[in-house]
Amino acid sequence: MADLDRIDLSIIRELQKNGRITVTDLASRVGLSKTPCQIRMRRLEEQGYITGYSAMVNQTKLGLSHVAFAQVTLNDTSSKALAAFNTAVRQISAVEQCHMMAANFDYLLKVRTKNMAEYRQVLGEQISSLPHVLQTSTFVVMESVKDRGL
Repeated sequence: MADLDRIDLSIIRELQKNGRITVTDLASRVGLSKTPCQIRMRRLEEQGYITGYSAMVNQTKLGLSHVAFAQVTLNDTSSKALAAFNTAVRQISAVEQCHMMAANFDYLLKVRTKNMAEYRQVLGEQISSLPHVLQTSTFVVMESVKDRGL
C-alpha cells in the first residue's frame, strides 16, 4: 500500500461506493481529468488493488433473508486437513463467507438461506459433512445493522 497516494485511495473509496460511476464523474470527485483517472484505475486493477466490480444485491428480495454464522471446529488442523476443508467449503453455495480464525474454533462461516429449515439442512447435510469437522455452533442473525465495508 506504500505506493498508493491520496488520490488512489480516493478512487478506491469512490468505486466502493458506486462501481458504476462514470470515469468523468469519478475524475471530478477525486480531482483529476478523465485520462489520468483512467490510467490510475487501470494501474489499480493491474496491481490487484481493484479485483473486480459487482452489483450489490438485495438478498431478501431474492428470498434469502436467513443469515447465520456457524463456528466450525476441526478434528485435525494439519496443512493437508485445512486444504481439504477449504476446497470443500467453497463448493457450498449457501456459504457466503468463510474465514479461518485465531480463536477457540477454526472457522467462521456466514451462511445465507431462505429460512431456518433450509439452514438446518445445509448444516446437517453439507457443513457437518465437510472434511475433518468435529463440531459446529450456530449464531442466528436477528438484524443486520451494517453489512458493507463502507
